[in-house]
Amino acid sequence: MIPRLPIAVTCGDPAGIGTEVFLAAHEEINQEIPIVWFGDSQHLPKGKSFTAWSPDKPRSLGPGLNLYQINFKNLAVPGHADPENAAGVINAIKTAANFANEGKVAGLCTAPINKKTLKVGANFDFPGHTEYLAHLCGVKNAVMMLICPQLRVVPLTIHIPICDVATNITKKLFQTTVKTVCSSLIKDFNIKDPRISVAGLNPHASEGGSIGDDDIKRIGPWITQLRSTGISIFGPNSADTMFHSVARSEYDVAVCMYHDQALIPLKTLDFYGGTNVTLGLPIVRTSPDHGTAFDIAGQGLANKKSMVEAIKTADFIIKARHNAN
Repeated sequence: MIPRLPIAVTCGDPAGIGTEVFLAAHEEINQEIPIVWFGDSQHLPKGKSFTAWSPDKPRSLGPGLNLYQINFKNLAVPGHADPENAAGVINAIKTAANFANEGKVAGLCTAPINKKTLKVGANFDFPGHTEYLAHLCGVKNAVMMLICPQLRVVPLTIHIPICDVATNITKKLFQTTVKTVCSSLIKDFNIKDPRISVAGLNPHASEGGSIGDDDIKRIGPWITQLRSTGISIFGPNSADTMFHSVARSEYDVAVCMYHDQALIPLKTLDFYGGTNVTLGLPIVRTSPDHGTAFDIAGQGLANKKSMVEAIKTADFIIKARHNAN
């Protein structure tokens, strides 16, 4: 058998919990999924052995921890963000993404970053990983989907104030997002005819126009138009009744209007195991559904489950795309 290409796991902010949850996840799944850590060896625990991996021989992996060296300016102090290390964080992401685009790694899983630190230290001008990876891949319409075994959700708008949500929801954004979600569920998750449930913007999906008219005059007609193209989409539905167990059994993904409308139900169902998947990229990208957690970094308190699931999800999508070709 030809050895499999590895999944690149980027280090994220080395002052956060990324390294420790990765090492814990690596111990659990290293034997079943080939992985390379993109980070600085000086940020590993003292005495931790590793094999230096080279993209010139991408299928040559050692039996333990494999590392692609990314040089950082300073040692990392757990819990203390260091803007002088921002360039290293960005370089790890950029290098891994370029390798994925070049076919030197199978895909990537990214440990958490801190946007403020990157902005201060390297003038990072992107809202987050998703937008930066879309830029690196030359894609305009990447979509963030959060998943756990019980639920998949897509927030239509992400990191913007709630007062700006309505004006940022446009027909183009809505329809482009839904089409990307539909094609990705088919290609990446082996769902032949994805069922898409759309959450209303207003309480009770505007309740017949008595609580605003966005759902009636805008979102409803957009859904009807997409349904006419053969997409199995329905709504807008009252968000407060969409996420109990019976309702969840009737759809494959919920498209929500804003960040918290999507993430609160998912994190309530599976706080430690949620996974972020970027749809619409030519490469595979996943990440844990948590941040840098500076407050607990280095204390042995971080839960590895989301990192484990993120790597396993990347592996699942890689296999799905391979089998489809």
